[in-house]
Amino acid sequence: MYLTTVLGNLLIILAVSSDSHLHTPMYFFLSNLSLVDICFTSTIIPKMLVNIQTHSKAITYTGCIIQMYFVTMFGGWDNCLLTVMAYDRYVAICQPLQYMVIMNPQFCGLLLLLSWIIIVSLFYGTVLGVYLSSASTHGSQSSAVTSVMYTVVAPMLNPFIYSLRNRDIKGALKKVGGMASTEKKILLRLTT
Repeated sequence: MYLTTVLGNLLIILAVSSDSHLHTPMYFFLSNLSLVDICFTSTIIPKMLVNIQTHSKAITYTGCIIQMYFVTMFGGWDNCLLTVMAYDRYVAICQPLQYMVIMNPQFCGLLLLLSWIIIVSLFYGTVLGVYLSSASTHGSQSSAVTSVMYTVVAPMLNPFIYSLRNRDIKGALKKVGGMASTEKKILLRLTT
């Protein structure tokens, strides 16, 4: 599942960056969402795989704090990007004639920066909330299932949900794949 998440999201980033037809606000945000999904899952899953392999749940205090920081940061950024993407689609549907004026590159960059500023505010807000609230007890089994669904399954499905059903992304991936097969054919002809 981890490899599917990383490879699927890397394919989206590659497709968007390699095809000039996809240099639009929607795909700009989509490629950033893919990057965040890779970072988010890479914060959690490698440690989880080590724990499963070693049958140990141990983590240092510093390691726990660092992991929680990045989980909260990338999780918050993920949510903010989804909000920005919803706004982008709202403008595209409700203001189609003014879309390119409203969603200009500077505004898209500002929305992305705002998403980062909100990666940090959410982190400090949740830390403050944890220290000011009382500890609550949850069932460990239900918490584990919920955590896996949020940290593993959702980022793995994002490439399928947001892009691979999109014909523009499919076309870009075919072009990238076509270039790779053409390069192999040329290389084979040169070596023979």
